[in-house]
Amino acid sequence: MIVVKFGGTSLASAEAIRHAVNIVKNNPERRFMVVSAPGKRFKEDTKVTDLLYQVHRALREGGDYRLPLQEVKDHFSQIIEELNVSFDLDKEIDIIEKEMVQYETADYLASRGEYLNARIIARYLDWPFVDAGLLIRFRNHRLDEEVTYPLAGKVLKDMERAVIPGFYGKDEDGKITVFSRGGSDVSGAVIARSVKASLYENWTDVSGIMSADPRIVDNPRKVDWISYRELREMSYMGASVLHEEAVFPIRAAGIPIEIRNTMDPSAAGTRIVPVLPKEARAHTITGIAGKKGLSDLFIEKAMMNAEVGFGARVMNIIARNGVPYEHTPTSIDSMSVIVETAALEHCRNQIISEIDRELNPDRIIIEDGIALIAVVGEGLWQNVGFASRMFAILAEEGIHVRMIDAGFSEMNVIIGISAPQYEKAFRALYDGLQDLM
Repeated sequence: MIVVKFGGTSLASAEAIRHAVNIVKNNPERRFMVVSAPGKRFKEDTKVTDLLYQVHRALREGGDYRLPLQEVKDHFSQIIEELNVSFDLDKEIDIIEKEMVQYETADYLASRGEYLNARIIARYLDWPFVDAGLLIRFRNHRLDEEVTYPLAGKVLKDMERAVIPGFYGKDEDGKITVFSRGGSDVSGAVIARSVKASLYENWTDVSGIMSADPRIVDNPRKVDWISYRELREMSYMGASVLHEEAVFPIRAAGIPIEIRNTMDPSAAGTRIVPVLPKEARAHTITGIAGKKGLSDLFIEKAMMNAEVGFGARVMNIIARNGVPYEHTPTSIDSMSVIVETAALEHCRNQIISEIDRELNPDRIIIEDGIALIAVVGEGLWQNVGFASRMFAILAEEGIHVRMIDAGFSEMNVIIGISAPQYEKAFRALYDGLQDLM
């Protein structure tokens, strides 16, 4: 049994939907189809989900929501007409207009793109439609796994096939709740876990996961195999083919994920597995990823190591200001906390003031313009001298390394550099480490 999920680009038009449906029909083991809202049909187009957020914003601010809602209707009307399916869109839009005023939540409106697309595709496929609100439960805005898996498994147990909207479920009070953007990937993983699928296929607009960012490196190698752990590291550092939380629902069940290209269904794609097969272990490096837009909160204090709980108190101050942290490299009398610069926008001075008042450091500064690059691979630990080679490559290019983070997992080495050197460093590492990839 295979669960398939199609992204917004793969379902943006009637032509794209026909293509996706043909992929599903070509393999009878593809029994559950999880769908996203329609994406862009052309460069200047607007995604349906973005239009629905515009509707909510206009509703909240007392503006005219009718124009973006009409654009949503026009997009679906074109799909319905070209697919030649019988579907009462006017009735559905009327229901949405009534309920959006009643619920007044962005989550409800944002979910309607997936809902309508799934209803239409189910009609076109002549498969049952199952509302995600009947299957997926949230508690405190997080997936409630204890309730969701048995609930979804029970509802879908006797169903031969079904089309299910991605991205949303319901909370403990019965209100529509959505995952973060791209969350249909998570929905597909939840359904795969719930029905005990043998494979979860995630169909998108690329032929798998690349070993580096194609916006920086020309024609990077496609990764054939990647472990769950490696994918988490790559996703966290910016490789965004798959939602970074999509592995959690199926990791414990050992269900593999395959990233496939809707426009090139014969391409092998990338298979994500719990344990790499023997042939994949020959590669020391699986990929290189990175991110910019970071800041270094640097704190220095003599005898800092003797103050029990010093680091915990710093992290508590950062947490209560609502700032998530990326990394915390330390030395005996100093520590750095790497955070997203945008997260400091509302509380930069407040954090400095609180740390100064509560911890009395000798020095505290925030430096913007930091970038991170991670070299990821479960084979790193087997390669003696890898780190020295990596830093020799950077030194030869005149790249000043500001931070080094290599954990005991021995699966990645992360460096911090100044943002203006990011692309140069990225390309140097990719070119210089080719024989290990």
